[in-house]
Amino acid sequence: MSDDRTADRPFDLVLFGATGFTGGLTADYLAAHAPNGLRWAIAGRNADKLEAVRERLGGDVQVLVADATDPAALGDVARQTRVVVTTIGPYLQHGGPLVAACAETGTDYLDLTGEPEFVDQTFLAHHQTALRTGARLVHACGFDSIPHDLGAYFTVQQLPSDRPITLRGVVRSAGTFSGGTFHSALDQFARAREMKKTYAARRRAEVRPEGRSSRSVSGKPHRDPVLGWWLLPLPIIDPIIVARSGAALSSYGPEFRYSHWAGTKTLRYAAGGAAGVGLLTVAAQVKPVRDFLKSKVPQGSGPDAAKREKSWFTVDFVGEAGGQTVHTRVSGGDPGYTETAKMLSEAALCLAFDDNPDTSGQVTPAQAMGDALLARLQAAGIRFETV
Repeated sequence: MSDDRTADRPFDLVLFGATGFTGGLTADYLAAHAPNGLRWAIAGRNADKLEAVRERLGGDVQVLVADATDPAALGDVARQTRVVVTTIGPYLQHGGPLVAACAETGTDYLDLTGEPEFVDQTFLAHHQTALRTGARLVHACGFDSIPHDLGAYFTVQQLPSDRPITLRGVVRSAGTFSGGTFHSALDQFARAREMKKTYAARRRAEVRPEGRSSRSVSGKPHRDPVLGWWLLPLPIIDPIIVARSGAALSSYGPEFRYSHWAGTKTLRYAAGGAAGVGLLTVAAQVKPVRDFLKSKVPQGSGPDAAKREKSWFTVDFVGEAGGQTVHTRVSGGDPGYTETAKMLSEAALCLAFDDNPDTSGQVTPAQAMGDALLARLQAAGIRFETV
């Protein structure tokens, strides 16, 4: 184990959200792939539903009853475990008390959030506490943003670390996004002003690296000269996470710039995607319309196994530094559910058992786990390769 602060606690890992769709897949993955002797539990507010999940899983998994809005109950759970994992979103609505409990008790915390405002709120409210207690607060441990953060980490390792690095990531996929992701996105579209204000407050509060700079950059749709695809900028959490890893890790060079794109075969698809995002952003500003859209993609449900089996994703990275260009690719199966559950589970096991860097506070996946998580993901079937 990389950390014995909490080694004497009764559980290695507690999973919140196992009665939901993505949480259920995460529980299934842990039951099938956890190391022998894993001490773990599932937690939530509905004892009957939790018992049904435990019966399905078999093994030695335990049940803990705690409401996500009850700070005292969440504190009791956090004090019993070394790592807490949660799939209960939207996190801006439901996630705050659990992060607070973990920060106060020195318990490592992981989630699936793609909500920048929630991540920034967590930093402002709990980063200093987690630094004091030794807790590692790691957000975005699913498709947002593991392939992008660890893919950038993998690519940067192949470039000179003493030169400025320019890196772009290009996402392509065939799969169904989760209801939780859709609800979170709509809520964030509707809170652009609040999100900008919270981001600015974080920027004022966080410490910048000395003698280095790291940031995400945007751009206009264009044709990629290396990949040959039309690129559409993706203003989501992934480039923010990658840039924060770049700020934390000196291997990203003295000046690191990252841009994040969706890749399409034709300009028509790129234009259509841009128009679709624009319309969705406008629609999210009107609450009745936003609620109607949410009702069409309910949380807690998802595609069947046959449909997930046909889904896939790739993230291509093109990095340039010191006159050298490298092209890498991260790829896997169904991004929204199957691979997300795998990524979250492996990250949780990595925090619990692997020899990780000495970190605390709010940290990115690459910053918190780096090589150990990269090795776990590769062993679990997610491909990281040089093209």
